Amino acid sequence: MEAATLLSFSSSLSPLSHHKTLNPKPRNSKFSLPTIQCAISRSKKEETVESVKTQLENCHLLAAINYKGLTVKQFQDLRRFMPESTKVLVAKNTLVIKAIEGTKWEALKPCMKGMNAWLFVHTDEIPSAIKPYRSFQKERKLEENDFAGAVFEGKFYGPGDFKALETMPTRAEVYAKMLGALQSPAMGLVSTLQAPARDVVMVLKAYVKKLEDESGA
Repeated sequence: MEAATLLSFSSSLSPLSHHKTLNPKPRNSKFSLPTIQCAISRSKKEETVESVKTQLENCHLLAAINYKGLTVKQFQDLRRFMPESTKVLVAKNTLVIKAIEGTKWEALKPCMKGMNAWLFVHTDEIPSAIKPYRSFQKERKLEENDFAGAVFEGKFYGPGDFKALETMPTRAEVYAKMLGALQSPAMGLVSTLQAPARDVVMVLKAYVKKLEDESGA
C-alpha cells in the first residue's frame, strides 16, 4: 500500500496584495511538483520491493490472501492476531513479482491478480502459522477473503490444496513417529517408508539431529 505524500503551500499574501497580484515564476522548473511526486513514488516502490525481499529471507511459506473488502481496522486486527512467526504485508502484485523474480517463489505467479495481502511464514511449523488466519477469517465472517494460493518448498498450492498444508504433521508428531519406528524396527520402518516423501525426510532429519545431540556434535 503506497502512501501518498501531500505538499502544501501557504496561501497568505502581503498587506499590499489587494493592490497587486503576485505570480512569481518557479526558480528552477526541473524541481516542479510532478517531478517531486514521481521521485517519491519511485522511492516508495523500491522500498516496498526491498521489504518483500527482506521478508523472503528464512521464509518457509509465502501465501496470498484476497485483500479486497478488508477495512483498515480489520487489517490492523489481523496483524495483531497472527503469530510472531508470520508477517503480513500489503503490496501491489507488480512489486511482489519484481521481488520474487528469479527465485523459487516465482511459482506464486498464478496469484498475481486482484488485490492481495501477503503472508510470510518464518517457521517450519506450517499448520500453526496459517491456522490462526482461518480462525480470524471465521470469527470476522471474512469467507471471501480466502487464501488465493501459496508456495511451499517451491511448489504452488491453490485454494483447494490448503488442507494439505494445514494438516501437515508437527515436529512433535514427526518425532513421535520416528520413535515409534525405532521401537518397532520391522513394521515401523516399513510404515515410515510408505509415508509421503516429505514425512520420511522430516523423520530422517529428526533422527540425525537426535544422534548429533547425543554425540555432542
